[in-house]
Amino acid sequence: MAQSDPNGILRLLPFFAGGIGGVLLLINRFSTVQLTDSQARSDVVGVILSGMLILVGLIWQQVQPRSPDAVTLIGEEGLEFATDLPDDFKKELAWASHLLLTNTVTKSIVVYYQGKVLLRRGILGKNSQVTIGKILERVLETQKPVYLVNLALYPGRIEFDYLPENTQGIICQPMGKEGVMILGANVPRSYTKQDENWIEGIADKLGDTVEQLMKK
Repeated sequence: MAQSDPNGILRLLPFFAGGIGGVLLLINRFSTVQLTDSQARSDVVGVILSGMLILVGLIWQQVQPRSPDAVTLIGEEGLEFATDLPDDFKKELAWASHLLLTNTVTKSIVVYYQGKVLLRRGILGKNSQVTIGKILERVLETQKPVYLVNLALYPGRIEFDYLPENTQGIICQPMGKEGVMILGANVPRSYTKQDENWIEGIADKLGDTVEQLMKK
């Protein structure tokens, strides 16, 4: 479901102000029996100002950036862990995923490590298994994140069938040398640079923890 634009009314204010001003000038002009030179000059200035306000309003409708529309992701909300995880690591995964879901636009999280899904949380996709495609393969090889700002524009989106089908944006963040954290948002172009830095820090912490577990 699309959200209304919170700045829409502000962009319309110059347009309406100019229109109302023009109407008032016309009423004043036709209600005046004898027109003086000073009033004629004032009317000209008023018409110019009203026209400029209307023009500004029209320009704002075209060039003022609008917030991307949010959608309601398709799927059931849930929390799933891999069955063989230690309780302490489950708590750490739960803590990290809760922070991301409540403090960013993230609505769906999948944590993948060494061929296994460790966590699914938020709005869950139909497929519970992760199949490595070209995008995740590149993330694991380069150890660099990939941010797909508007998923609908990328043909490679078909590999993310484990996320809700109408996911709008995705961050694939490396998590250790053999893991990746996939975050899905319900708004395109929505993650800020601060969000990306924070996600990187959380993924590094989880990656370090899971690598230590694998050594035991």
